[in-house]
Amino acid sequence: MVNLNINSPALSEVTIFISDLHLCASRPQITEAFLNFLTTQAKSAHALYILGDLFEYWAGDDDIDNEFNKQIIQGFEALAASGVSIYLMHGNRDFLITDEFCRAAGIHLISDPTLINLHGSTVLLSHGDELCTDDIAYQQFRLQVRNKQWKSEFLNQPLQARKNQIEAIRVRSEQEKSSKSAQIMDVNQDAVVSLLKQYHYPDLLIHGHTHRPNQHQLPVDGKLITRWVLGDWYEQGSYLVCDASGCRNVNLINH
Repeated sequence: MVNLNINSPALSEVTIFISDLHLCASRPQITEAFLNFLTTQAKSAHALYILGDLFEYWAGDDDIDNEFNKQIIQGFEALAASGVSIYLMHGNRDFLITDEFCRAAGIHLISDPTLINLHGSTVLLSHGDELCTDDIAYQQFRLQVRNKQWKSEFLNQPLQARKNQIEAIRVRSEQEKSSKSAQIMDVNQDAVVSLLKQYHYPDLLIHGHTHRPNQHQLPVDGKLITRWVLGDWYEQGSYLVCDASGCRNVNLINH
């Protein structure tokens, strides 16, 4: 949990937030849309924040020479070279991204959660999966795979072996989702309130993970806090753009 001291951009500049792109070679239309986004909308921003699950999965930084991954890295590298600051937060699919990928892409890795100042407003950023406390099985799995020893042992295996294991976990996860209620896979309101209190009632909370883009107004101890939920990029693309006038959701792709 980090308070990131980032100076608020000039009043005319915008900051963009995205999450849950789940980029993979099997969905080329989304990859094309994202790379186009990096050369158009994102290029006009002061900063771009990616709040987790950039990739469908990430098996380790020794995979950066993969042709698919290279084109994503090159897209980020060009955006960073144009002067846009890029920040990446781990999600539940890409928490194995480390410094080697970030250096190659010109990205700054930030902790979950991170508190920033934006045009005088305090904004708390999170991927959001840690707030889904009703899904007890997932939280137990999350605790296991975020363990330092587990990650070290996993990354010591050959790359293809890691990919095979991840694919098996993904298949099992999709099967388990079919038996879980929508409520269990959403954020727990008590967990959200607890986080907001811990960070002294920020003006905004922005997160992804649940794939339920929306704006919520949440009263907490006499304060009204706005919670923005970012959308996924499985079949559509969207991003949150914030400037001195406020925040608004923009749909990029519609099917």
